[in-house]
Amino acid sequence: MSKKFPKLTLILGGANSGKSAFAEKLVISSGMYKNYIATAQAFDDEMQKKIDKHQKDRGGNWNTIEAPLDILPLPKKGIVLIDCLTLWLSNNLLEDKDINTENFINACLDANHVVCVSNETGLGVVPDNYLARKFRTAQGQLNQQVAAQSDLVVQVIAGIPLVLKGELPENIS
Repeated sequence: MSKKFPKLTLILGGANSGKSAFAEKLVISSGMYKNYIATAQAFDDEMQKKIDKHQKDRGGNWNTIEAPLDILPLPKKGIVLIDCLTLWLSNNLLEDKDINTENFINACLDANHVVCVSNETGLGVVPDNYLARKFRTAQGQLNQQVAAQSDLVVQVIAGIPLVLKGELPENIS
């Protein structure tokens, strides 16, 4: 009996842990129409190069939606990869906008299948300034709330996926 593809998945990891590559591999393995919601903004050459590399690695057969602030409504067709919740949250904090986590999670649960990528920010030292502490707290709360509703939660460390909740589909390793 094959394992059902999860309705909502959360992929966590540190910076450059391989979480985005794993999330893309998971989405591709679904065989569904692929939507990519990009939350990054290129404010400098380094970030533009990172975005360009992600686009090149992903290939052109994705429906890409640039959404640094407003990611709702989510596409209903196929599977949605949101990369990443961390940048979405920080973009909104810097614009002094609140995000409605309940609306976001409800939209994810209403969509066909959603894979969210997010940074695990709670493993480091306590930040020395208010905005960084506010961000760390908000990120931790967002991750916890999404994880609670997710069928699958995976932490990626050094490119190795560790399942924290649920089971990986059979065609992914």
